[in-house]
Amino acid sequence: MTTFWMTVYVLIWPVLTAGTLGVIIRAFYKEWRAARKDGRDMI
Repeated sequence: MTTFWMTVYVLIWPVLTAGTLGVIIRAFYKEWRAARKDGRDMI
């Protein structure tokens, strides 16, 4: 495996992790705002 592809392989994991975390945070924020608007508890 060339150095370039090894670098891409190693660096893709932080990007995927950050993307997944972004989706989770966005969904949480949306649910939190909806609960606040309706006067409900999150839990």
